[in-house]
Amino acid sequence: MVDERELFFLRRCVELAEEALDAGDEPFGSVLVDADGVARGEDRNRVAGGDRTRHPEFELARLSTSLLSPRERAGATVYTSGEHCPMCAAAHAWVGLGRIVYVTSSAQLSGWLAELGVPPAPVRSLPVSEVAPGVVVEGPVDALADRVRRLHVRYHRDE
Repeated sequence: MVDERELFFLRRCVELAEEALDAGDEPFGSVLVDADGVARGEDRNRVAGGDRTRHPEFELARLSTSLLSPRERAGATVYTSGEHCPMCAAAHAWVGLGRIVYVTSSAQLSGWLAELGVPPAPVRSLPVSEVAPGVVVEGPVDALADRVRRLHVRYHRDE
């Protein structure tokens, strides 16, 4: 169960997802927070330029290696608007980051996209636990899920 401090970071993730959408990108946002509760980095999706690997979770995994020691990475949390895709879950695990807290699950997103008639992605959607079984994962967070759903509906209906 997430507390009010964690909801603050999750709300920021949703704001970053909105920023991505406003910039013409897919609505995803993430924040890297150290063990002391200090935000060390944040990013939003940047795949609209053609590089489909420019996910915020992947960028924060890379950034964490220059900002945090291996021990500090293990104590960090990545908050995100949507559960990590397999690529991002693997990057998260490979750099040794700690837990993940997400607003919406991959299963929720897959369901919404199917309802909207969006063709499947080239990579199968998997829960983080199947890609990186040692990573502690919490989510979804129902209090913010409808906001994230509306962003995805807006993105796919306005394309």
